[in-house]
Amino acid sequence: MKKLLNTLYVTTEGAALKKDGENAVVTIEGEERARVPFHMLTSIVLLGPVLVSPAMISAAAEQGMTIVLLDRLGRFQARIEGPVTGNVLLRRAQYAASEAPVEIVRSIVLGKISNQRQVLMRGLRDHGAEAGEAARSALETAAARLGQILRRVERAGGDIDALRGAEGEAAALYFAVFDHLIRVDEPQMRFSGRSRRPPLDPVNALLSFLYTLLTHDCRSAAEAVGLDPAVGFLHRDRPGRPSLALDLMEELRPVLADRLVLSLINRRQLGPKDFETRDGGAVFLTDDGRRTLLTAWQERKREERLHPFLGEKAPLGLVPYLQAQMLSRHLRGDLDAYPPWFWK
Repeated sequence: MKKLLNTLYVTTEGAALKKDGENAVVTIEGEERARVPFHMLTSIVLLGPVLVSPAMISAAAEQGMTIVLLDRLGRFQARIEGPVTGNVLLRRAQYAASEAPVEIVRSIVLGKISNQRQVLMRGLRDHGAEAGEAARSALETAAARLGQILRRVERAGGDIDALRGAEGEAAALYFAVFDHLIRVDEPQMRFSGRSRRPPLDPVNALLSFLYTLLTHDCRSAAEAVGLDPAVGFLHRDRPGRPSLALDLMEELRPVLADRLVLSLINRRQLGPKDFETRDGGAVFLTDDGRRTLLTAWQERKREERLHPFLGEKAPLGLVPYLQAQMLSRHLRGDLDAYPPWFWK
């Protein structure tokens, strides 16, 4: 089993990251604030203007750590990594499968829609009695329709556009009722629909930020097993887009990201004070809000769940790696199909 390593997040503007022996050291105004041994890290994420020493960049490349640069609002800017040692035979199989990816796409879509439905059903089970009749009815109807779409996907033939259409239809249904899963009475924390570039409310700001982090983890997982993160199946190829990482993220984000957003809001760990509105209506996390979210994200990744295919418990943070491993086994011919990760 691959060891669950940590991601070091540096979020303070003006901080400096440098190498000291076999450690990554963070200083602020010359004062050491954090020291982490390299063997405990798998990646480093820097938010905003953070200085990185050349020695630190070199050490990260040698250790196989990636350094990801986000702007202070959480938008991806760049990625620094050392030599990539992908398995050429595995990648040839991946490229060949991408020409006719219907069954892999079907598995990804089944996993995503099933997990979206589970999020709605869990909300009904845990808090349905507290919700009004209209909210319960909307959630029950959406869950039933997602079940119908799942059966349609299972029976669908070889039309990949139909599978992509079903995925889009399910996403629209899911986000149409997402606000009913929010139980706080803060008007600023309501959700009126998905907005991305830029996010226009706090819920979208949280979703977008976590999806960025999850994409990074899925890309690292794909590279760890030798896959090409740019060549996907559900997501079409586009220059500069990590299509395979986005594919792997789809079935995981309802559980790893969406559920975490709901928990942080419903438990009042994040509220209106943790967000700021910019020109044009864009909403982003404050520095304190980002720290709260990143702490919760790391804790979430340490939670263990039973992997339905392997029959073993594993930390949620390892699920992207396990799914990339399952995909590589399928591409090699060791598995008849790619088994999606179903949340129970």
